[in-house]
Amino acid sequence: MTAPGVSRFITAPDGLRLHVREYGDRRSQRVPVMCLPGLSRTAEDFEALAAALASDAAAPRRVLALDYRGRGLSEHDRNPKNYAIAVELADVIAVGVALAATPAIIVGTSRGGLVAMALAAQRPGAVAGAVLNDIGPVIEAKGLMRIKSYVGKLPEPRSFEEGADILRRIAGGQFPNLAAADWLSAAKRGWREQDGRLIPTYDPALAHSLAALRFDRPVPTMWPQFEALARVPVMVIRGANSDILSSETVDAMKARHPGLDVLVVPDQGHAPLLREPEIIARIRQLAEKCDAAHAETAA
Repeated sequence: MTAPGVSRFITAPDGLRLHVREYGDRRSQRVPVMCLPGLSRTAEDFEALAAALASDAAAPRRVLALDYRGRGLSEHDRNPKNYAIAVELADVIAVGVALAATPAIIVGTSRGGLVAMALAAQRPGAVAGAVLNDIGPVIEAKGLMRIKSYVGKLPEPRSFEEGADILRRIAGGQFPNLAAADWLSAAKRGWREQDGRLIPTYDPALAHSLAALRFDRPVPTMWPQFEALARVPVMVIRGANSDILSSETVDAMKARHPGLDVLVVPDQGHAPLLREPEIIARIRQLAEKCDAAHAETAA
């Protein structure tokens, strides 16, 4: 059984039009899940996870997957400076309020995990739990520079097959077991057809948000924001081949959040795809812990 999503459009605080994919029944008594993608990614990355959680026969759950401004079906921002975590955090808060989806379990991939931690610090009551997908309070400079090297700079493919080849060259080392069909599927999520061309599913101006990054100037850590998650169930998922989240950072996270659930995904890098049945099952278990913790708090 599948749970097809429905597109919703929400107005951001500054008037920009944001797209959200909604799965499941909003009347569900279980804590909803809000999925936040990576920097240049879209809601489509969560299709398998969202459909599985929403159609679970024993515990159907409402799931929202957000396109940040400038990504997917959301409007582009005329000011590239607004492609910033503080602005995207305000957008996430607006979506949660508009769709009556708070508190929520935040599943955040990469950038989405940073937003989840920031949300916990700013609006603690909005977060019932979190899944941090290949991200933590410390971001490895090597991985950041790799991302900076291609966001907004990829050549325009002449076909989705050529796009798949581009992606394989960029990330094949981190995902050695993906088949040709997987890379083709990734290309169809990374580009879309418009006026006879293939254009990225994100605003190339997003590259401006990375312009100041330097290898010798690490980004500030987010330990206070991570510690804001101490009162709720948290899972961290790390790709074994990740160059963004180190195993040392995961160990430090466990020391600060003793109940942290850790899952390492073999043969995947940044960021794990969250589509395998065993990974979805682990996320479902975390969500059930969040249900119990939320019920106890509300009692």
